[in-house]
Amino acid sequence: MDLGWYGTVFEVIDMRSFSNLWFWIVLAVLWSSVSHWVLGVPFDMVARARRDGGQAEQDLEDLVRINSNRLLFIVDESGLFLSGLVAAFLTCVCLLGFVYNVETAQALFLLTFPMTLVALLTVYTSRRVQAGENAGEPLWRRLRNHRLATQVIGMISIFVTALWGMFYNLSTGIL
Repeated sequence: MDLGWYGTVFEVIDMRSFSNLWFWIVLAVLWSSVSHWVLGVPFDMVARARRDGGQAEQDLEDLVRINSNRLLFIVDESGLFLSGLVAAFLTCVCLLGFVYNVETAQALFLLTFPMTLVALLTVYTSRRVQAGENAGEPLWRRLRNHRLATQVIGMISIFVTALWGMFYNLSTGIL
């Protein structure tokens, strides 16, 4: 039975998650991007500001101030509503994945749950920046610590996801 282009697309983009190369590429790109962008600022900009000072430092401080103020405005205005929505989404995906054994939901949960931790860390960092760590060495240290914590969350997430993916593939026999 020939399904045409629809069948070809689903052959190329396999809808299983843990046995699919695309899932692992998405996981790697996600954590690479998240650890590179700290409060909406590329981390190389932090290094350049620290090394060169002057206009680069001023640009970094301005960009961090703008991004943290924007984020905190969103959190202050609709944070409770967003928290409820995220909690409901994570609960649904977790139940679908681990109670009803839906592989795609498991993969989605393993991608999104650690990102909520990074989001909470970002709000915390933004509050610290707004509270006075917004220039010079305190700002660089705060951004470096934020990036390090994000990378630790990412490493743990990738490790847990890899273990779960291997377990799932071995237990279901899908390879």
